Amino acid sequence: MIERDAAFAAEIAERAGALLLDLQRASGLTGKELGKAGDAKANELLLALLAERRPGDAVLSEESADSPARLSADRVWIIDPLDGTREYGMPGRPDWAVHVALWERGAPGSAITAAAVAQPALSTVYSTGRSTVMRGPHERPIFLVSDSRPPDFAAAVAKDLDADLQPMGSAGAKAMAVLRGDADAYLHAGGQWEWDSAAPVGVALAAGLHASRVDGSTLTYNAAHPYLPDLVICRADLADKILTAIAAAG
Repeated sequence: MIERDAAFAAEIAERAGALLLDLQRASGLTGKELGKAGDAKANELLLALLAERRPGDAVLSEESADSPARLSADRVWIIDPLDGTREYGMPGRPDWAVHVALWERGAPGSAITAAAVAQPALSTVYSTGRSTVMRGPHERPIFLVSDSRPPDFAAAVAKDLDADLQPMGSAGAKAMAVLRGDADAYLHAGGQWEWDSAAPVGVALAAGLHASRVDGSTLTYNAAHPYLPDLVICRADLADKILTAIAAAG
Protein backbone atom coordinates (compact mmCIF):
# COMPACT_ATOMS: atom_id res chain seq x y z
CA MET A 1 0.00 0.00 0.00
CA ILE A 2 2.90 2.37 0.76
CA GLU A 3 4.17 2.18 -2.83
CA ARG A 4 0.67 2.80 -4.18
CA ASP A 5 0.26 5.78 -1.84
CA ALA A 6 3.59 7.22 -2.98
CA ALA A 7 2.60 6.87 -6.64
CA PHE A 8 -0.79 8.41 -5.90
CA ALA A 9 0.81 11.34 -4.06
CA ALA A 10 3.11 11.97 -7.03
CA GLU A 11 0.23 11.71 -9.49
CA ILE A 12 -2.04 14.22 -7.77
CA ALA A 13 0.81 16.63 -7.00
CA GLU A 14 1.72 16.57 -10.69
CA ARG A 15 -1.89 17.16 -11.71
CA ALA A 16 -2.20 20.13 -9.36
CA GLY A 17 1.06 21.50 -10.73
CA ALA A 18 -0.20 21.24 -14.31
CA LEU A 19 -3.34 23.13 -13.31
CA LEU A 20 -1.22 25.86 -11.73
CA LEU A 21 0.92 26.21 -14.85
CA ASP A 22 -2.20 26.48 -17.03
CA LEU A 23 -3.59 29.15 -14.70
CA GLN A 24 -0.36 31.15 -14.93
CA ARG A 25 -0.43 31.04 -18.72
CA ALA A 26 -4.10 31.60 -19.44
CA SER A 27 -5.79 33.46 -16.58
CA GLY A 28 -4.37 36.93 -17.18
CA LEU A 29 -3.89 37.26 -13.42
CA THR A 30 -0.65 38.33 -11.73
CA GLY A 31 0.76 38.86 -8.27
CA LYS A 32 -1.46 38.29 -5.25
CA GLU A 33 -4.57 37.68 -7.35
CA LEU A 34 -2.84 34.90 -9.26
CA GLY A 35 -1.56 33.38 -6.04
CA LYS A 36 -4.99 33.50 -4.43
CA ALA A 37 -6.60 31.83 -7.45
CA GLY A 38 -3.85 29.22 -7.59
CA ASP A 39 -4.26 28.32 -3.93
CA ALA A 40 -8.00 27.89 -4.31
CA LYS A 41 -8.04 25.93 -7.56
CA ALA A 42 -5.20 23.58 -6.67
CA ASN A 43 -6.81 22.91 -3.30
CA GLU A 44 -10.15 22.17 -4.95
CA LEU A 45 -8.52 19.67 -7.31
CA LEU A 46 -6.52 17.89 -4.61
CA LEU A 47 -9.51 17.61 -2.29
CA ALA A 48 -11.65 16.19 -5.11
CA LEU A 49 -9.00 13.60 -6.02
CA LEU A 50 -8.51 12.58 -2.39
CA ALA A 51 -12.26 12.27 -1.84
CA GLU A 52 -12.56 10.12 -4.96
CA ARG A 53 -9.52 7.88 -4.52
CA ARG A 54 -8.95 7.84 -0.74
CA PRO A 55 -12.46 8.50 0.64
CA GLY A 56 -11.78 7.01 4.08
CA ASP A 57 -8.77 9.21 4.83
CA ALA A 58 -8.73 12.55 6.64
CA VAL A 59 -7.14 15.70 5.17
CA LEU A 60 -5.23 18.62 6.66
CA SER A 61 -4.85 21.39 4.08
CA GLU A 62 -3.49 24.89 4.35
CA GLU A 63 -6.42 26.13 2.30
CA SER A 64 -9.29 24.40 4.11
CA ALA A 65 -10.85 24.64 7.56
CA ASP A 66 -9.26 22.18 9.97
CA SER A 67 -11.38 19.41 11.45
CA PRO A 68 -10.68 17.74 14.81
CA ALA A 69 -11.78 14.45 13.21
CA ARG A 70 -8.28 14.05 11.77
CA LEU A 71 -6.87 13.59 15.28
CA SER A 72 -8.59 10.22 15.61
CA ALA A 73 -7.96 9.13 12.01
CA ASP A 74 -5.35 6.50 11.18
CA ARG A 75 -4.44 8.10 7.84
CA VAL A 76 -4.23 11.85 7.23
CA TRP A 77 -3.16 13.56 4.02
CA ILE A 78 -1.28 16.78 4.75
CA ILE A 79 -1.30 19.05 1.72
CA ASP A 80 -0.11 22.46 0.65
CA PRO A 81 -1.75 23.07 -2.73
CA LEU A 82 0.64 25.92 -3.52
CA ASP A 83 3.77 26.36 -1.43
CA GLY A 84 5.41 29.62 -2.36
CA THR A 85 2.28 31.56 -3.30
CA ARG A 86 4.23 34.82 -3.53
CA GLU A 87 6.82 33.36 -5.87
CA TYR A 88 4.12 31.73 -8.02
CA GLY A 89 2.63 35.17 -8.63
CA MET A 90 5.97 36.61 -9.79
CA PRO A 91 6.90 36.09 -13.47
CA GLY A 92 9.85 33.79 -14.03
CA ARG A 93 10.13 32.43 -10.48
CA PRO A 94 10.48 28.62 -10.43
CA ASP A 95 10.74 28.29 -6.62
CA TRP A 96 7.19 27.23 -5.79
CA ALA A 97 5.79 23.76 -5.29
CA VAL A 98 2.86 21.45 -4.55
CA HIS A 99 3.09 19.32 -1.39
CA VAL A 100 1.22 16.06 -0.79
CA ALA A 101 2.08 13.86 2.22
CA LEU A 102 0.44 10.95 4.03
CA TRP A 103 0.71 10.59 7.81
CA GLU A 104 -0.11 7.18 9.26
CA ARG A 105 -0.72 6.38 12.90
CA GLY A 106 1.91 4.10 14.39
CA ALA A 107 4.48 4.63 11.65
CA PRO A 108 8.04 5.27 12.88
CA GLY A 109 9.88 8.58 12.87
CA SER A 110 7.90 11.48 11.48
CA ALA A 111 5.08 9.01 10.57
CA ILE A 112 5.06 10.35 6.99
CA THR A 113 4.84 7.16 4.94
CA ALA A 114 4.31 8.58 1.45
CA ALA A 115 4.98 12.02 0.04
CA ALA A 116 5.52 13.99 -3.14
CA VAL A 117 6.79 17.47 -3.94
CA ALA A 118 6.02 18.75 -7.43
CA GLN A 119 8.03 21.63 -8.88
CA PRO A 120 5.93 22.36 -11.96
CA ALA A 121 8.16 25.14 -13.31
CA LEU A 122 10.99 22.57 -13.43
CA SER A 123 8.74 19.83 -14.87
CA THR A 124 9.74 17.62 -11.95
CA VAL A 125 8.03 15.59 -9.22
CA TYR A 126 10.01 14.13 -6.33
CA SER A 127 8.45 11.38 -4.23
CA THR A 128 9.22 8.88 -1.51
CA GLY A 129 8.97 6.17 -4.13
CA ARG A 130 11.67 7.31 -6.52
CA SER A 131 14.00 10.06 -5.29
CA THR A 132 17.65 9.88 -4.24
CA VAL A 133 20.31 12.48 -3.51
CA MET A 134 21.70 13.37 -6.90
CA ARG A 135 25.12 14.98 -6.44
CA GLY A 136 27.94 15.19 -3.93
CA PRO A 137 28.86 18.10 -1.65
CA HIS A 138 30.16 21.48 -2.74
CA GLU A 139 33.71 22.52 -1.93
CA ARG A 140 32.18 25.44 0.01
CA PRO A 141 28.78 24.45 1.45
CA ILE A 142 25.62 26.27 0.37
CA PHE A 143 22.92 26.75 3.00
CA LEU A 144 19.46 27.80 1.83
CA VAL A 145 17.25 30.12 3.86
CA SER A 146 13.95 31.88 3.37
CA ASP A 147 14.25 35.00 1.26
CA SER A 148 11.63 36.74 3.43
CA ARG A 149 12.49 35.53 6.97
CA PRO A 150 15.93 33.89 7.31
CA PRO A 151 16.75 32.46 10.77
CA ASP A 152 18.51 34.74 13.25
CA PHE A 153 21.22 32.12 13.66
CA ALA A 154 21.87 31.59 9.94
CA ALA A 155 24.77 34.02 9.52
CA ALA A 156 26.59 32.68 12.59
CA VAL A 157 26.13 29.06 11.50
CA ALA A 158 27.36 29.83 7.98
CA LYS A 159 30.41 31.59 9.36
CA ASP A 160 31.17 28.75 11.76
CA LEU A 161 30.98 26.14 8.98
CA ASP A 162 32.56 28.30 6.25
CA ALA A 163 29.37 28.15 4.16
CA ASP A 164 27.51 30.54 1.89
CA LEU A 165 23.91 31.54 2.55
CA GLN A 166 21.52 31.63 -0.38
CA PRO A 167 17.88 32.83 -0.23
CA MET A 168 15.10 30.94 -1.99
CA GLY A 169 11.30 30.82 -1.86
CA SER A 170 9.10 27.82 -0.96
CA ALA A 171 10.05 25.24 1.64
CA GLY A 172 9.56 22.50 -0.93
CA ALA A 173 11.82 24.21 -3.45
CA LYS A 174 14.60 24.59 -0.88
CA ALA A 175 14.33 21.01 0.35
CA MET A 176 14.40 19.61 -3.18
CA ALA A 177 17.40 21.79 -4.05
CA VAL A 178 19.26 19.98 -1.26
CA LEU A 179 18.07 16.64 -2.61
CA ARG A 180 19.31 17.57 -6.11
CA GLY A 181 22.68 18.61 -4.71
CA ASP A 182 22.22 22.25 -5.71
CA ALA A 183 22.70 23.08 -2.02
CA ASP A 184 23.91 21.27 1.08
CA ALA A 185 21.37 22.33 3.71
CA TYR A 186 18.11 24.17 4.29
CA LEU A 187 17.78 26.01 7.60
CA HIS A 188 14.53 27.48 8.88
CA ALA A 189 13.22 29.04 12.07
CA GLY A 190 10.58 31.65 12.79
CA GLY A 191 7.37 30.00 11.73
CA GLN A 192 5.96 27.21 9.59
CA TRP A 193 3.01 24.85 9.66
CA GLU A 194 2.80 21.11 9.12
CA TRP A 195 1.78 21.47 5.48
CA ASP A 196 4.92 23.51 4.78
CA SER A 197 7.26 20.68 5.73
CA ALA A 198 5.44 17.32 5.78
CA ALA A 199 5.95 16.43 2.12
CA PRO A 200 9.49 17.87 1.81
CA VAL A 201 10.54 16.06 5.00
CA GLY A 202 8.99 12.79 3.84
CA VAL A 203 10.81 12.92 0.50
CA ALA A 204 14.09 14.08 2.08
CA LEU A 205 14.14 11.30 4.68
CA ALA A 206 13.28 8.65 2.09
CA ALA A 207 16.19 9.86 -0.05
CA GLY A 208 18.67 9.55 2.82
CA LEU A 209 18.91 13.19 3.89
CA HIS A 210 18.74 14.35 7.49
CA ALA A 211 15.59 16.19 8.63
CA SER A 212 14.84 17.37 12.17
CA ARG A 213 13.88 20.32 14.34
CA VAL A 214 16.72 22.80 14.90
CA ASP A 215 17.33 21.24 18.33
CA GLY A 216 17.76 17.83 16.69
CA SER A 217 14.40 16.44 17.79
CA THR A 218 12.05 14.56 15.46
CA LEU A 219 9.60 16.45 13.27
CA THR A 220 6.18 15.02 14.12
CA TYR A 221 2.86 15.56 12.36
CA ASN A 222 -0.92 15.49 12.82
CA ALA A 223 -0.74 17.46 16.06
CA ALA A 224 -3.81 19.17 17.49
CA HIS A 225 -2.20 22.54 16.73
CA PRO A 226 -0.30 22.05 13.45
CA TYR A 227 2.32 24.73 14.07
CA LEU A 228 5.82 23.39 13.41
CA PRO A 229 8.07 26.44 13.35
CA ASP A 230 11.57 25.23 12.49
CA LEU A 231 13.56 22.57 10.68
CA VAL A 232 16.90 21.50 9.27
CA ILE A 233 17.17 19.46 6.08
CA CYS A 234 20.71 18.63 5.06
CA ARG A 235 23.18 16.04 3.86
CA ALA A 236 23.46 13.39 6.56
CA ASP A 237 27.19 13.96 7.01
CA LEU A 238 26.58 17.64 7.87
CA ALA A 239 23.80 17.13 10.41
CA ASP A 240 25.86 16.96 13.61
CA LYS A 241 28.00 19.95 12.60
CA ILE A 242 24.98 22.08 11.70
CA LEU A 243 23.00 21.19 14.84
CA THR A 244 26.04 21.90 17.03
CA ALA A 245 26.57 25.26 15.30
CA ILE A 246 22.90 26.19 15.73
CA ALA A 247 23.05 25.35 19.44
CA ALA A 248 26.20 27.46 19.82
CA ALA A 249 24.61 30.40 18.01
CA GLY A 250 21.37 30.25 19.96
